[in-house]
Amino acid sequence: MLMRAKSVTEQARRAQIVRAAIATIAELDYAETSFKAIATRAGLSSTGLISYHFRNKQELVDVVFADILERFQGFVTERMGQSTARGELEAFLRANVAFLREHRDDMLAFLRIRAHAAVTDGGIADSDHVALAALLRQGQEAGEFRAFDPDVMAVFILAMRNGVVLRSGALDLDVCERELVAAVELATGG
Repeated sequence: MLMRAKSVTEQARRAQIVRAAIATIAELDYAETSFKAIATRAGLSSTGLISYHFRNKQELVDVVFADILERFQGFVTERMGQSTARGELEAFLRANVAFLREHRDDMLAFLRIRAHAAVTDGGIADSDHVALAALLRQGQEAGEFRAFDPDVMAVFILAMRNGVVLRSGALDLDVCERELVAAVELATGG
């Protein structure tokens, strides 16, 4: 089946709906988010405008998830590339908090829909964990980190990062960034 290219107007409407969905999920959580709530936030006259672009809530959630993931990964990757594992770990942590600082609703929505998204590319949490554990092993091999189980330490680090995201509305992110980096530095030793 041939699909026609979406017009500029259709692309803009889809983007408007995705932005409204992100804000709605961040505020209400996944279970409470409905096409009606999204339409209200987007200023749309009808949920039919959402249904025109997205078959159902699952398709919209998948698009939202992929959109946030792509922007998040690009943001973090731009800030990586340090010459040491310790430097790379610190850059990763600071980039995560910087993205959160600039895109809090995105990060909240991402965490809230992660378990519901069908397009998890084999498991985002698993790929984050695998990459972080590999970085920790590399740092151990280079003598930058103390001896510890890299898989377990990766779980702890990601849990701390996710905790900051979930509580970010009530926390000073400058303090969070400083304490997160310090806690991970103390935990990984050297």
